[in-house]
Amino acid sequence: MKSYLFTLSWGVVVWLCAILFFRFFGEYILFQPGSSTFIISITLLITVTGCLLYIITLLYMRFDPSNYAPLKLGVMGTCIGLLLDAFSLSLYPIVFPALNDSQIIAFTVWMSAAYALYLMIPALMNIRKLGVR
Repeated sequence: MKSYLFTLSWGVVVWLCAILFFRFFGEYILFQPGSSTFIISITLLITVTGCLLYIITLLYMRFDPSNYAPLKLGVMGTCIGLLLDAFSLSLYPIVFPALNDSQIIAFTVWMSAAYALYLMIPALMNIRKLGVR
């Protein structure tokens, strides 16, 4: 049980860092969906997110050496993040006061891609760790 609380705390910290990043910088990096700046911005955000999730998973694996540690982080981090994002999006005027409606849509696009990466990157790292072909 203690290891699951540790994993959940990592998930909460990852979620909190992402929310705080978009709370303070979202108005400068999120653009109206469909515009050329949106495509460039979202591509860069997703690429950086993938790199950060890879690094976070590597760090987590140093603290949890179990066979399925990356998978545990990916699934539990995604679950807790989606649950918390349900509240952050429903309360978006409070959580993201500087973002307009189109920027909230752009954030949701990024969030969807980020959660897909949050599941895929640890799963691929787990496959590599176990040597599964």
